Amino acid sequence: MTLGQILRDNAQDIALVIGNGIHLHRAAGVSSWDRLLIDLARQNGLAVDQRPVGATATEFYDVIDLRAGGGSGDLALAFCREMQGWQAQDHHRRIMGWAVRHAVPVMTTNFDEVLSKAVAAKWMRPKVPGFTYWYPWDNRFAHMLHDDPCDGFGVWHINGIARYKRSVRLGLTHYIGLAQRARAWLHRGGNRLFEARDKRNWPGRRTWLHLIFNKPLLFFGLGLREDEVFLRWLLIERERYFRKFPDRRQPAWFVYTHDPKDETEAGRIFFLQGIGITCVRTDDFSEIYDIAAWDA
Repeated sequence: MTLGQILRDNAQDIALVIGNGIHLHRAAGVSSWDRLLIDLARQNGLAVDQRPVGATATEFYDVIDLRAGGGSGDLALAFCREMQGWQAQDHHRRIMGWAVRHAVPVMTTNFDEVLSKAVAAKWMRPKVPGFTYWYPWDNRFAHMLHDDPCDGFGVWHINGIARYKRSVRLGLTHYIGLAQRARAWLHRGGNRLFEARDKRNWPGRRTWLHLIFNKPLLFFGLGLREDEVFLRWLLIERERYFRKFPDRRQPAWFVYTHDPKDETEAGRIFFLQGIGITCVRTDDFSEIYDIAAWDA
């Protein structure tokens, strides 16, 4: 199985989940979260040249935040300011163009607006009560506002977006907060997802969470490593949900580039396969970002 085959066979029913890797392709590390974190660490008195081995990116951010001594929002704002100059490149436009043509929803862990700018999508919000700058989960970039996120193209920001600094989730403490909010919608209340007879009627039905539990998912540009604790937990819940409702099961694929020096790769593949995700290996990033299937 290749990424091209997945795209051709599932273009009419799939959602993309894209991480920072899409920015690193052909960019020589210019648009890199790790570089931004190192810069913030130095600005706050930490003499480091790289993220220490054994500290996840989320934990590293929490240490910087504690050292900064100010509000988390101020540090998040400083982080987001560094992203303002990031620009879409040809592969961004090709991939996002494919998503628009096939009415495919896109979720991203990125805080910047590069993906939406690549296709001139506009920031939109359903006219429903309950909007919060901390968790703008029903907001998305799109060309048309769909009540059901599964019905068409949109770009959803899982971990927050730079334009709302309060929404940006970078540290482990932040991720725990995300999980607490999502868990309430999944497991608490009379219409929680895990008890809903109608899968279209639960508190997250207008948010990107609805995509996680109702669409086939294609992950790329995203390591799904230990620091992605919130998303990994959510994928465990997804598998539990499908085991409770087998008729609602949806496939998922994780496309990754093999790194022989990565000692965590085998464990990550073991974990993802164990929660129902098919892992698709590539040997070069061009096999993800430069394939002809994106032009279909």
